[in-house]
Amino acid sequence: MSECTHDCSSCSANCASRQPADLHEKPHAMSRVGKVIGIVSGKGGVGKSLVTALTAVSVKRTGHTVGIMDADITGPSIPKMFGVTARAEGDDQGLYPVQSKLGVDLMSVNLLLENPADPVIWRGPVIAGVVKQFWSDVVWGDDEFLFVDMPPGTGDVPLTVFQSIPVDGILVVATPQELVSMIVEKAVRMAETMRIPILGIVENMSYVECPDCGKRIEVFGKSKLDAVAAEHHLPVLGRIPMNPKLAGACDAGLVELFEGDWLDPAVDAILALGKGDVVQ
Repeated sequence: MSECTHDCSSCSANCASRQPADLHEKPHAMSRVGKVIGIVSGKGGVGKSLVTALTAVSVKRTGHTVGIMDADITGPSIPKMFGVTARAEGDDQGLYPVQSKLGVDLMSVNLLLENPADPVIWRGPVIAGVVKQFWSDVVWGDDEFLFVDMPPGTGDVPLTVFQSIPVDGILVVATPQELVSMIVEKAVRMAETMRIPILGIVENMSYVECPDCGKRIEVFGKSKLDAVAAEHHLPVLGRIPMNPKLAGACDAGLVELFEGDWLDPAVDAILALGKGDVVQ
């Protein structure tokens, strides 16, 4: 056997020291993004967009610049939560995100469609290509934290995000039901396989608080989240209740005005990453 030169590009041997090829796409030359945080789950309808919006707004309130990439191309809901209806504009330099009322940079396919109600009927490779363009063609500016609202599952588009964008950490979203916990475990295992750091797990629809006595009612039964988190040695970074006022704020496009400290541990974990070096 010849001596290893540590140049994997000219070697066909499948040895333990071989480094995988870096498939990350370059961001736009005018973008200055610090840390990239993915919000994921193995199933749709668990509240990834809600957690994305609440976490981004909470980090914004600490004085940092924030952006949200809505990578759920076929089910975009971020613009609606922020009450943003203006269309994204572009020029020969690139495409520019739309700012929310309080200054959060937003990019979503709904900001590009003539009619936001039109369905996006595209095949997987086309959707994956759009997600790449949201990273490489959008001028994100000086966003210290960029949150990526991931599509559900462990298929083409989540794989594209993990391979194309340098994600610094993810939050996994769960609900109390045992079935969803099993599906969340798939998302955790995918992240582990892709070697993406997992910051922790957030449980949505965790409980209802009685308006009269303040008692917490577990509508879906006893949560299985602690057992799933312990198995993977992950912290639980928040439990969001079923709250009519919060739901109303999202429907009215006023998510930036929400009141609640449910995600404070998640915010602390994100800020602990630091603002990071600009992604090149």
